Amino acid sequence: MVATPARPCHIQTMTDQAHKKRPRDMSQRAKMIVDIAAGEVKDEEPDTGKNPAAVALGRLGGAKGGKARAAKLTPEQRSEIAKKAAAARWNKPRN
Repeated sequence: MVATPARPCHIQTMTDQAHKKRPRDMSQRAKMIVDIAAGEVKDEEPDTGKNPAAVALGRLGGAKGGKARAAKLTPEQRSEIAKKAAAARWNKPRN
């Protein structure tokens, strides 16, 4: 049995990609673009790997979060949070 050399985890092979890359050759790329425009070939979007239902649910919760938190806080607590945020903004190093 031959041992395979270890590769860093951030290096992916071409087979790991879920979508086809466009050709590097200018002639082949032009033909592919024409085929896509003519509707002969479908232009595939890369798969993000995210479940659309989960994304929508997360967005829904995120939209409610700030308002619900603000409703639970007392005016003194909101003021303290605002002062801390302002201090953090003003204490950032300038470029």
